[in-house]
Amino acid sequence: MTAGETVIEVSDVSFSYGSVPVVEGISLAVERGEFLGLVGPNGSGKSTLLRLMLGLLKPDEGGVRLFGEPASRFDAGERVGYVAQNVAGDSVEMPITVREVVSMGRYPHVRFGWLRARDRRIVEEAMETVGVAPLADRRLAHLSGGQRQRVFIARALAGEADLLALDEPAVGVDAESREAFYDLLYDLNDDGITIVLIEHDIGVVTEHASRVACLNRQLYFHGDPAGFAESDALAKAYGANQRLLRHDHP
Repeated sequence: MTAGETVIEVSDVSFSYGSVPVVEGISLAVERGEFLGLVGPNGSGKSTLLRLMLGLLKPDEGGVRLFGEPASRFDAGERVGYVAQNVAGDSVEMPITVREVVSMGRYPHVRFGWLRARDRRIVEEAMETVGVAPLADRRLAHLSGGQRQRVFIARALAGEADLLALDEPAVGVDAESREAFYDLLYDLNDDGITIVLIEHDIGVVTEHASRVACLNRQLYFHGDPAGFAESDALAKAYGANQRLLRHDHP
């Protein structure tokens, strides 16, 4: 990717499940190196918008481009690391080790599933980066929720993803692990990886993200966290009694 590249471009997109509108007339762009936080109340269309961005759903109206190509036809899946909502919880029963999960990130790069020395080195480096290398031979089922989320991030890094798309990745994770997890995302973004994050904790988003998109079917705000704090987007999207809470850390 080159500086200034538009990673995701959403143009006047609308989507309904049957007769129920979920996303209405949304336009926004995500530039290379951004950390975009998607916020909004439950049922506001955040997960649907993320799936539209990744080409997993096709809009009823409007268009989405991913790395400059129509998202529905984008086939360089290794460039995108997608951690769906509760994927770590859904995979608890998988009889598979941490190293095996992370190695899956290399499969798009190898023929017939045979990992070469370079692939194995990338897998080890990805585990080191997210702090799960000491757990490499443990079964996924034996890890905490926060540890499992790190494993799936490592899988995306092993695939050399340019974009991380995360749907409420820290649900069910304790407060200390959550903070460490979001510090990791901040560091990954600082290293140049573009991140799109859905998170219900608005304070976390405003602390870590470089851009915020607030929606409830419609897009009420898209800009920097300071502008979001000063806007009336929260009241419009959540209701008049909502206010922005900032997290203070020592």
